[in-house]
Amino acid sequence: MIYFINFGMPAKKSGIEHAQLKRAHLFDKNKTAYYFLTRDWVYDSHVTAHEAGINDSQMINMFDFYQQALFVEPKELHVNDIEFGLKNLHFTDESDNSRFIVKRANNQMVARFNYIKESQQVYSVEMFDGFNNLYRVDFYDQRGFCSKSQWYTPDNKIGTETWYTPGGQIVLRNFNRKNAVNEVEKTGWLLSEHGGTIHQFDTIDELFEFFLNQINEQSSETNIFVLDRSSLADQALTRLHKPAFTVMYLHSSQAGDAQDPMNSVMNNNYEYALTNVDKYSAVVSATQKQAKDVKARFPTIQRNYVIPVGVVPEVILEQTRIKMNTRTFGKIVAVARIAYEKRLGDLIRAVALAHEKFPEVSLDLYGYADSTDNYAEKRKITALIKELDLEDVVTFKGYIDDVQSILDDAQIFGLTSLMEGFNLAIMEAISHGVVGITYDVNYGPNEIIQDNINGYVVPFNDYKAMGAKIISVLTHKRTLQRLSNGAYESAHRYSEENVWQAWQQLLDDAKTLKVKHVR
Repeated sequence: MIYFINFGMPAKKSGIEHAQLKRAHLFDKNKTAYYFLTRDWVYDSHVTAHEAGINDSQMINMFDFYQQALFVEPKELHVNDIEFGLKNLHFTDESDNSRFIVKRANNQMVARFNYIKESQQVYSVEMFDGFNNLYRVDFYDQRGFCSKSQWYTPDNKIGTETWYTPGGQIVLRNFNRKNAVNEVEKTGWLLSEHGGTIHQFDTIDELFEFFLNQINEQSSETNIFVLDRSSLADQALTRLHKPAFTVMYLHSSQAGDAQDPMNSVMNNNYEYALTNVDKYSAVVSATQKQAKDVKARFPTIQRNYVIPVGVVPEVILEQTRIKMNTRTFGKIVAVARIAYEKRLGDLIRAVALAHEKFPEVSLDLYGYADSTDNYAEKRKITALIKELDLEDVVTFKGYIDDVQSILDDAQIFGLTSLMEGFNLAIMEAISHGVVGITYDVNYGPNEIIQDNINGYVVPFNDYKAMGAKIISVLTHKRTLQRLSNGAYESAHRYSEENVWQAWQQLLDDAKTLKVKHVR
């Protein structure tokens, strides 16, 4: 069996989740079975997975696995369905806060019932004792059962957490304790299995390693594990009890400085895996250039594959091409997290230069804001927009799942990142005929964009050169249309057929090559 490893499938997805979904659609089309193997507990994980097109038979979550909740017939729970064990209770709906306040007849607090605004379905209930102390919070899986409880200490801190089967049996618990540097961490994970066996783990990483081994040992065949989030299981996959075909998928630069891949420190997300790369069956890079650089620096790689993380469906490749003169003139878009490494400030400065020449120029920024340091990067970019007097030119559009409509109206896609692993957004842009203008950044953009064919690659860090190219293509409309034609054509490199051939080679090797047992 084939497993794609990640934290989960949240509503707001990063490039990794989008890449996994595109891969899944490709595997579905080629009738090849797989599972999403996820670690984290989230109350609405099945809702967000279903919205992304993943059904329950395609996903194994670690908590669901131990909670005997892989398949649960969904039902809605509302305030009248929750038993508080008391009579003559009064319920006050605070709709502005999406909650009911539950009190006794004497006005003593019993609970706060928190619900989803649209449906009033419960997602958590805060319980209070006779002295108005919060002592427990119950969390409800959106399929309709109490899945997790947090038990509070007298100083109002989370002490113990417990997870239940749909029938109410406790199967997992952990303890929140201070470590040697006085930081609270989750430790002492206790797992109760069928037959009464109890296992103890210090960390969730150890628990996840145990889970991976159990999944691996269920099958008599050689399993394929594709690790998309390295921090989840980079060590665990080198310690499997039974041989498996283990794949480290590089979704970003392997080097801390992507422009100096042979000499800079390693990207800490991949440091363990690449230091122990001989213990993996294979490494997958999304571009030829990265695969070459990785192999040069880490020659003990057993097998080295190039498989784009993106796929352009046939329906997109066959769509009617939209001429540049029917799109909004000067419309520039970027699809990226509002984060430091995306360096959107450089793109805004380039747009400012173009706006001086063409007042019609505008920039739409699509993506959710990184919350680091209280959304520091978005605040910084907002200040820059104001400083350059671009409030009517640059617009934050927020996160969006379906980018087709915005790409069909845009003329230029701008990219100024510090590093990339592929960049799905710019691949999607060229498939809609949008002209890409990007920094010469490793890896992906400087391979997806072919200079003077489907866009331009400008020197790294040179926003003035980017601004000049924007002005140039908007000035020369025939060039703009020629590059758009080239964008449509170049997208065929990422067709379903081409990407599947790359995957097929890996899958065939996994079946026919002897897997080295590295434990």
